[in-house]
Amino acid sequence: MKHIARKRFGQHFLTDQGIIEGIVQAIAPKAGQAMVEIGPGLAALTQPLVERLGHLTVIELDRDLARQLRLHPQLTVVESDVLKVDFPQLAQDMRVAGQGSPAQVVLPEAGAKLRVVGNLPYNISTPILFHLLDAVDAIEDQHFMLQKEVIDRMVASPATSDYGRLSVMLQWRYAMENVLFVPPQSFDPPPRVDSAVVRMVPHAHPVALDVKRLSELVQVAFSQRRKLLRHTLGQWLTARDFAGTFDVQRRAEEVPVAEYIALAQQLAV
Repeated sequence: MKHIARKRFGQHFLTDQGIIEGIVQAIAPKAGQAMVEIGPGLAALTQPLVERLGHLTVIELDRDLARQLRLHPQLTVVESDVLKVDFPQLAQDMRVAGQGSPAQVVLPEAGAKLRVVGNLPYNISTPILFHLLDAVDAIEDQHFMLQKEVIDRMVASPATSDYGRLSVMLQWRYAMENVLFVPPQSFDPPPRVDSAVVRMVPHAHPVALDVKRLSELVQVAFSQRRKLLRHTLGQWLTARDFAGTFDVQRRAEEVPVAEYIALAQQLAV
């Protein structure tokens, strides 16, 4: 499939067969699983995945690539901006995905949760992660190739420079692991940054809370991360007549995820 990478879509096509095999091994796809690939591009990862799955749903914004992908009998192509895709609805629809495909294709069972994979466009990777966070109840796991710097922030521990809003919001809901380093020369054209692959598995029993409240308080906390929290989050809490206890004589990066979660729960009372 001949295709010139389009900068406006943030396209960098994976070409390293060793890296592709490593990603597939990390994902460990099995026949009949309900899997969705975001941004299949030239199908470098798509083909080995669909060979193991029997059927695969792909989300592709580039209409030229989407047209080529539709020629593959084992693919269901959703031509759309991923930020507009309703993943819970997609999960419900997966039981009929692939109708009209060859009889040997194994389709996902009704009610199966989605396994989501993809080489995410670096320019909108964070919005995609938060979009999927809203749909997490419909998802079994996620494997994404991202800018290494973003993954470092996702999996960061407290009291480190990488720890921030993204760390807290995602670690509340997922167990995450950096599983594979991907150098620039693995792509065509090569990006100017290092990449990596992250595994994201939703916690089976997450703490119930108001997600918007957690997001708001974390955003306030990290708005001036070099200052003590009494200058930012402390004032925010005072304005809301917060009567609980929370140590604001710390910087935002010193507060563990569990404490931010506990604070969000206290504010809901």
